[in-house]
Amino acid sequence: MTTPLLVALVVIPGTVGDLMNSAGMKLHGEITDWSPRNLVHVAHDLLHNFYIMAGIPAMAISFFALMALLSTTAMSFAVPITACSYILETALAKYLLREHVEWHRWAGAFLVALGVALLTI
Repeated sequence: MTTPLLVALVVIPGTVGDLMNSAGMKLHGEITDWSPRNLVHVAHDLLHNFYIMAGIPAMAISFFALMALLSTTAMSFAVPITACSYILETALAKYLLREHVEWHRWAGAFLVALGVALLTI
């Protein structure tokens, strides 16, 4: 596989997985009781949560694509280049999850993108 395709297979499913998991956990709510008994109930609930169950395979695709990318390129390139997902995730969190994104978060995402751009030179 070509490097750009592998980067896309890391970034896009990873972003989808993060969005799905975030939406699923917003539906589930905060976990406040970390006792083993309650964690069994949480696991049961999450296994029946569509968003979580859709996010897991997306994250798996991203993980295995990252492993393939690391096997063909330098880690000093592969890991930072996947950080371009930060802008995508920030934008999708704002528009799909309806999150309020402050200016300093946008600035941080764009600074990361600038760093990624410098890596590709």
